[in-house]
Amino acid sequence: MENENSEIREGDRIAKVLARSGVCSRREAERWIEAGRVTLNGEVLTSPAINVSPKDIVLVDGNRLAKPEPIRAWRYNKPRGLVTTHSDPEGRPTVFAALPGDLPRVVSVGRLDINSEGLLLLTNDGQLSRLLELPATGWVRRYRVRVFGKVTVEDLARLTRGVTIDGVKYEASEATIQTQTKDNSWILVGLKEGKNREVKRMMESIGCKVNRLIRISYGPFQLGNLESGEVEEIKTRSLTEQLGARLSKELGLKAPEPKLRAADNKKGGKPAGRNQKRGGKQKNARPVKKTRS
Repeated sequence: MENENSEIREGDRIAKVLARSGVCSRREAERWIEAGRVTLNGEVLTSPAINVSPKDIVLVDGNRLAKPEPIRAWRYNKPRGLVTTHSDPEGRPTVFAALPGDLPRVVSVGRLDINSEGLLLLTNDGQLSRLLELPATGWVRRYRVRVFGKVTVEDLARLTRGVTIDGVKYEASEATIQTQTKDNSWILVGLKEGKNREVKRMMESIGCKVNRLIRISYGPFQLGNLESGEVEEIKTRSLTEQLGARLSKELGLKAPEPKLRAADNKKGGKPAGRNQKRGGKQKNARPVKKTRS
């Protein structure tokens, strides 16, 4: 019997199905369709505005679309000097060429520019990537930012109120000074969306030039002790717990069963109340296990 997470769901848009198969992101899928690279039941598609079912035959560049693999995700400590793209027209080294060869084809959740470093989430599922990039998901991206010179609390207050640059509004959810020396300042900045070069533009708006930028977290997932260039897979249970029931359901992931508290008396029983006698034994109690994000 096929795993329910590996089936293409009935009536999904073609771009979503392509993204779900892991061959590309949804935006890339739309570009591929416009370029005539995708056929449906022998006909070249010209628009992504079409639904497909498991009975349909989808080809990309003449190759049949494989059934989606179970959703997986990884934490990656991106080094400086790599471009977050699968192929670079300028021939610069890319994140995806630097990844270990035993990883499946993956896409990134957002991007870090060539001079930025730190946490980059990777996944084999384009739909998961898209959901985690949306501001509506509410996941804050946090960065440690080193700038030349000193910064004042008033400068950072401007960033949390929001600044408009070239008609685009940028706003930090948090901005605090960590350390300052004669030559540099380290600042912690939190953002709820990932506009292009957002941190650097915001710092330039208060007269500061960024000389180092490290993403230390993306939502609940932390950079932690990952070495530069190291990749670590996120456990499925940890992923679904952090996504929550709504997003897990949207992705076709089965949410983990709630853990029993140590105070629960017996399997299927009610939690111990105030009237329970002290020192009484609780049969079949199960210890709470810690999970690692």
